[in-house]
Amino acid sequence: MVEFSYQNKNERMVVLRCIGTEQFYLERVLFPFELLAFKAPEGSRVEIWGHEHYGPKIEERIRIPTEKKSPL
Repeated sequence: MVEFSYQNKNERMVVLRCIGTEQFYLERVLFPFELLAFKAPEGSRVEIWGHEHYGPKIEERIRIPTEKKSPL
């Protein structure tokens, strides 16, 4: 699991969806300027959804990176 955080920098609400391996799924509504921190599997997809007049619209896609392990 990798720590990840996202801040809604919009002046309106958005929906954050995180889809990962092993049936990991997280969905949260973020209010304007709200910060969300959570742990997710490496390589998970994060989608930020907003709303337009015609319906939901994906605004941003983020891939959670894999942690780099330090050589011993």
